Amino acid sequence: MITAAQLSAKKAIRKTTDITCLFLDIGGVLLTNGWDHLVRKRAAKHFKLGWAEMEERHRLTFETPEVGKLTFEEYLSWVIFYQKRPFSQAQFRRFMCSQSKPYPEMIDLLAQLKARHGLKITVVSNEAREVNAYRIRQFRLDGLVDSFISSCFVHLRKPDAEIFRLALDISQAPVRQVVYIDNTPMFVEIAEGLGIRSILHTDYKSTCEQLASIGLRSE
Repeated sequence: MITAAQLSAKKAIRKTTDITCLFLDIGGVLLTNGWDHLVRKRAAKHFKLGWAEMEERHRLTFETPEVGKLTFEEYLSWVIFYQKRPFSQAQFRRFMCSQSKPYPEMIDLLAQLKARHGLKITVVSNEAREVNAYRIRQFRLDGLVDSFISSCFVHLRKPDAEIFRLALDISQAPVRQVVYIDNTPMFVEIAEGLGIRSILHTDYKSTCEQLASIGLRSE
């Protein structure tokens, strides 16, 4: 049972900031990237694939699974398994999944901020459905995040500004009460162009400092 003193303290904390909602990317903020060029290079080396051809096929197809119009199995059939391989799709997918790692400090920080300030947390992310589902499940992101505005679910992907407008609508958060955290400068610029206060994430310490400067302290 919350005492009157605890309730008063909680109200006092909330008054230190006007922010009620955090928008976050997954890759580069909460976790390592799921299927970026570095992961693809490691996969090409591990499975002895021709990097240039693999990357060209990826370039021609990657947007389609990210907006949910091609399954990841279909994507792999075009990019990797268009010819017979000495390994299976299951082996390839296991390798891919093994490359995703959490950033525990960032996850803990955001969990603390959510609890302390009563924040909503909304993911705004570009990922294929199968990759997104694995990462949400494996790292229990659904225990932290209130809404997933993932490109594969909403059929929009950054840099389309419409995905941010959709996130605002679904979160029901006034733009002045939102902070967006992403490690990609262009996406930060697009969010800022819509009036969303944004933080370019480069490391844990600097993001902590920027959040604290707008009243979002974890302790």
